[in-house]
Amino acid sequence: MKRRELEILLQKVKPHPKPSAALEQYQTPATIAAEALYFAHGKGDIAGRKVLDAGCGTGILGIGAKLLGAEDVVAIDMDEAALAVAMENARALGVDICLLTVDVKDFPEACDTVLQNPPFGAQRRGADEPFLERALAVAPVAYSFHNAETQDWVERKVAALGGVVTDRLPFAFPIPHMFPHHRKEEVTVPVVLFRITREPNG
Repeated sequence: MKRRELEILLQKVKPHPKPSAALEQYQTPATIAAEALYFAHGKGDIAGRKVLDAGCGTGILGIGAKLLGAEDVVAIDMDEAALAVAMENARALGVDICLLTVDVKDFPEACDTVLQNPPFGAQRRGADEPFLERALAVAPVAYSFHNAETQDWVERKVAALGGVVTDRLPFAFPIPHMFPHHRKEEVTVPVVLFRITREPNG
């Protein structure tokens, strides 16, 4: 499947009907999701792998991984409403993924690759920290989106956890007017996707 084909399919993923500002439930744009997934696929981290979509929201990363040949996809989130939409999205796109209502800190299963777009910590400082901790605890490879302003902190945290940042992909995330505290119709937030491994040359 070509990247453009994946992007067109992921554009069909429905967003959360009532997103929470406290949980920073922003939809990962299909263009960005497709580019990130295709990069991970090119690294050999998707096809035939067991993939965890941590804080999956409406499932775009996990669904995309399955479309690119992941053997198993487990998608977790604390929000049952988001998981209900994720289930609907998976069915609409004809993929089979396992959806679980669980806090990322409590997820125990080993997997090959973690994909995640965690809360950036704009509403609750350090909200992305448990996602990094769990990702490195359960998988040898993780892909994690973070606000570009926290890039130095992410790298220090990864190093403290015994991981290595092997790649960085910059993106510009469009954030539409979704919540009462938003003053503009749309803002663009600089974001970095980190590829993280437990091995120096992983």
